[in-house]
Amino acid sequence: MTNPERDPDEIVCTTGAAAVEVMVPREVPLGGPRAMHVRRTLPQRHRSLIGAWCFLDHYGPDEVADSGGMSVAPHPHTGLQTVSWLFTGEVEHRDSAGHHAMVRPGELNLMTAGRGISHSEVSPGSTTTLHGAQLWVALPESARDTDPGFEHYVPGSVSGDGWRARVFLGSLLGERSPVTTYSPLLGAELRLEPHTRLTLDVDPAFEHGVLVDHGVLAVAGQETKQHELVYVPPGSAALELSAYDGPVRLLLLGGEPFGESIVMWWNFVGRTHDEVVGFREEWQAQISDAGAVVSDSQDVSEGRFGVVVGDHLPPIPAPEMPHVRLKQRR
Repeated sequence: MTNPERDPDEIVCTTGAAAVEVMVPREVPLGGPRAMHVRRTLPQRHRSLIGAWCFLDHYGPDEVADSGGMSVAPHPHTGLQTVSWLFTGEVEHRDSAGHHAMVRPGELNLMTAGRGISHSEVSPGSTTTLHGAQLWVALPESARDTDPGFEHYVPGSVSGDGWRARVFLGSLLGERSPVTTYSPLLGAELRLEPHTRLTLDVDPAFEHGVLVDHGVLAVAGQETKQHELVYVPPGSAALELSAYDGPVRLLLLGGEPFGESIVMWWNFVGRTHDEVVGFREEWQAQISDAGAVVSDSQDVSEGRFGVVVGDHLPPIPAPEMPHVRLKQRR
């Protein structure tokens, strides 16, 4: 997914100690008069990362007849992985590495941008309701120039007294995902029945985030409402989730504190102002060449970002850079 803001803020990502805290989302339109809106809970000005998780958009349930659905034309990424997870509906993914896949409920699509990739995401006509989350993972210095790639994984369901879970990244509840990550990570969907209390064995070196899709629950003793994201700092080998009077669905994210400062602007994760400027200039130069807009073949090596195979939507131009230098702070 692209960052659709006309004038995206510079986001300087740092790490630091903190207590349990609740973050509320801000609403962001994806563009157009019948725009689909997303709820963005990460990044925020006071907290930019949870482990290597650096971006979290949560959307729906939206009726496509009202919102227009998802129609995100080809756009670039660098230095990150995108994680697509749906609760309802389908989204068609195409990228410049030649991958074509459907995102479906309970199935993980993970795209590694590495040194550069472009992709598109469009909900098909068969989707009437769209509901899910789009997340980004920052790649560490050792992996941020890796080759672009794509993985699809269908995690099995594990259950217990009053709960069910699907582990799509990392390990939890005796389940382990085989999907490639470049720093220690956790990603899982959990559903709790009313009044269920679940204590999870977690890595005490991880910080965690719990996004509540629906319902109300206590996370590490902190009441958390629908659409909120609660942050839990490292230090405990157990994480307690307690549902109240209704059922709860949530995403649990985690990872070791990232340990690196990054600059994230528009769809790029970089380290310096000049690097991000260079990424933007390469994308703009690439899409200004009309012959590089559409490809139906696998020979898509055009530029850093390639050309999305089989997608005939015009690519999204990059916004103008801000009038100040992007700063990296530690």
